[in-house]
Amino acid sequence: MLEMKRLRLLWELDSRGTVAAVADALNYSPSAISQQLALLEREAGVPLLRRSGRTLELTPAAQVLVAETHDLLAGLERAEAALHRAHAEVGGTVRIAVFQTALLALMPQVLGRLRDTHPRLRVEMVQHEPEAGLEETWTRRFDLVIAEQYPGHAAPRFSGLDRQPLITDRIRLGLPAPGVGSGAVDAVRRLADAAELPWVLEPEGAASRHWALQACRSAGFEPDVRYETADLQAQVRLIETGNAVALLPDLLHAGTTRALRLIDLAGDPERAVFTAARASAEGHPGLAAVRAALREEAALLASGEAGARAGRGAGAPR
Repeated sequence: MLEMKRLRLLWELDSRGTVAAVADALNYSPSAISQQLALLEREAGVPLLRRSGRTLELTPAAQVLVAETHDLLAGLERAEAALHRAHAEVGGTVRIAVFQTALLALMPQVLGRLRDTHPRLRVEMVQHEPEAGLEETWTRRFDLVIAEQYPGHAAPRFSGLDRQPLITDRIRLGLPAPGVGSGAVDAVRRLADAAELPWVLEPEGAASRHWALQACRSAGFEPDVRYETADLQAQVRLIETGNAVALLPDLLHAGTTRALRLIDLAGDPERAVFTAARASAEGHPGLAAVRAALREEAALLASGEAGARAGRGAGAPR
């Protein structure tokens, strides 16, 4: 009989590519992973791994096992969801990956709502970059990811992940409040006027940076990127103190008063915020409760025009 835990390790190796990556993800030592895979090979009675240079490759027999293991894992998850549905009270654990602005704008209220309505439900949350969060949800580290997609920049697709839209998030040009920056900043009325100003963007490789660069180039200039940070709160502080400008999503301003001037962009671009979970876990009551609470909070933010208040309060052109 093949051991399910060892089959899971083989599936992880196929998904992550190296023994070291599997060990890091599951908090085992590489030698322990290798030992368990060797035992699985002995149980199977056929070679499952072959060495190619310094890496391990799966044999055709291993690929067959990986495909079957994927179905087994999905079946186990459906069985677990059915077991939870049999209980009168929503419980269990839901692990969430969420990017920074969604964490700040949505999660405090969502967690409070779930604490009141489903006290036996345990929610674990990790701040994670959206693309990595999607992959880690597919590989079962998380049960749910809150992710984003910028215009013209499709987020990665993983087979078996069910996506549900959550909220659309307007993107605007963020400037210091009048009188804080230079006279050139105060004169900005549209994106093209910011061509000579210092910019802060997220690091290379981020979808938001790629989109921001394309927006600036479409407006006729290459931005002078003097500062890089993935922390949008740090970006806001650089703008508020007159040191930079940036393209900011409205969710960043939800529930806060910013010393910013926000200017609408041509075409009113928006990023799409969505949730994704494995389709095999869709019937889990805890997961359904989390998604419902997220939809409720997103609807409240959308009806209150989250973020637009900050721009109007600072005298932003509309």
